[in-house]
Amino acid sequence: MRVLLVVYDDSAYIHWFPQGLAYIAAVLLKEGHEVQVYSQDKCHYPDEHLTAYLDQNKYDVVGVSVIAGYYQYRKLLKISEAINRSKNRPFYIIGGHGPAPEAEFFLKKTQADVAVIGEGELTVVELLEALTDKKPLNNIKGIAYRMGDRVTINERRGLIKDIDTIPFPAYALFPIEYYRLLRAPHNKNVDFSMPVLSGRGCTFTCNFCYRLDEGFRPRSPQNIVEEIEFLKKTYNITYIIFSDELMMSSIERTMTLCNYFIEKKLNVRWDCNGRLNYAKPDVLKLMKKAGCVFINYGIEAMDDRILKNMKKSLTVEIIIKGIEATLKEGISPGFNIIFGNIGENKETLNKGVEFLLKYDDGSQMRTIRPVTPYPGSPLYYYAIEKGLLKDCEDFYENKHINSDLLAINFTDMSDDEFHRSLLEANTRLISNYYQKRLSSTIRQMEELYLQKNANFRGFRHV
Repeated sequence: MRVLLVVYDDSAYIHWFPQGLAYIAAVLLKEGHEVQVYSQDKCHYPDEHLTAYLDQNKYDVVGVSVIAGYYQYRKLLKISEAINRSKNRPFYIIGGHGPAPEAEFFLKKTQADVAVIGEGELTVVELLEALTDKKPLNNIKGIAYRMGDRVTINERRGLIKDIDTIPFPAYALFPIEYYRLLRAPHNKNVDFSMPVLSGRGCTFTCNFCYRLDEGFRPRSPQNIVEEIEFLKKTYNITYIIFSDELMMSSIERTMTLCNYFIEKKLNVRWDCNGRLNYAKPDVLKLMKKAGCVFINYGIEAMDDRILKNMKKSLTVEIIIKGIEATLKEGISPGFNIIFGNIGENKETLNKGVEFLLKYDDGSQMRTIRPVTPYPGSPLYYYAIEKGLLKDCEDFYENKHINSDLLAINFTDMSDDEFHRSLLEANTRLISNYYQKRLSSTIRQMEELYLQKNANFRGFRHV
């Protein structure tokens, strides 16, 4: 079958490589399907361009994948309108974390034919086999499908146990020369960066997470290194962004990976998402030796009561020890803090601000956003139970209008008090960030003029 995978434009200058679609493309190519990619992101095509493209080019299937979020939801609706207007409208499949928890709502809003729920690699192959052979869809696990106004949700598909069996993303179909320009913490101007998944899932159950799949499934070190070596050789990649939710899934696994990177002389710098439970000095020392320059930590709050309400499996003491150990080893920590979970108030927000002001090394601008109860998360169902939210349509059409504005108020503060508190908090954080940038620039000038630093390349050199 002829398949078109649409990569939507989120208005970024350089977009994130669409890993999910690239994995889907890989399994479809392996099964003998003809796959093409529509790069709205790189080209900034207007949505009308997609309609014209489909009018001029005949495809059997078109697929779009989005995560949860107000922008992604509205963009999906516009993309769907463009697809549905085409006189050659293909069979339309949607997927990703956005539609999966509330597939019936998304199918009715988009008028797509099928929503893939959960991992798509096995499901999409079986789905296209059924379409090719004109078989019914009722026995395909892991999908919901629409017939007129009626939506049927099939049984969930089990997780792929050995993810080493999944082929590497179909890089050759995508404009990697564009995606590799993505910037990451401590990138050099000459670096080419690419995201790589070291595993799937997470071992923790935070109440704001909309991930549907339970547990963590790692790739083998050999499989990961093979992909990185391919990226180095084929696309001159020098910096790897481990993009899975939790590369640091345990102390043992983290150290095994790092030792393998060192043994194989991987010779790339990299960053990852980590857990402060595992940020021990010996682990961090090995990570630094293996090339790690940045670890993005989900901290979320600096109050033990709130951390417990979140089911974060962290304490303030663990957080501080882990951050201090990370900084001591010369690795930059990323600080993610959200505000507005169950039981929060202005005092708990201020604790987060004070923590960021004390420990932030200035490698990234950090602000604090409201917690958002995305569909699929325990917090979403809590909001419905407490009468704070009606349903998915209420969330996307009325409540979640911007990630920096309050969607659901779980605190005792008024909405106006909540937003004013965030204004004050982020004013302090952003002022501190730019003050550090100013101080750094002044130090550069002192080195230039007072110490005659001949390596200086000019203030406008980027």
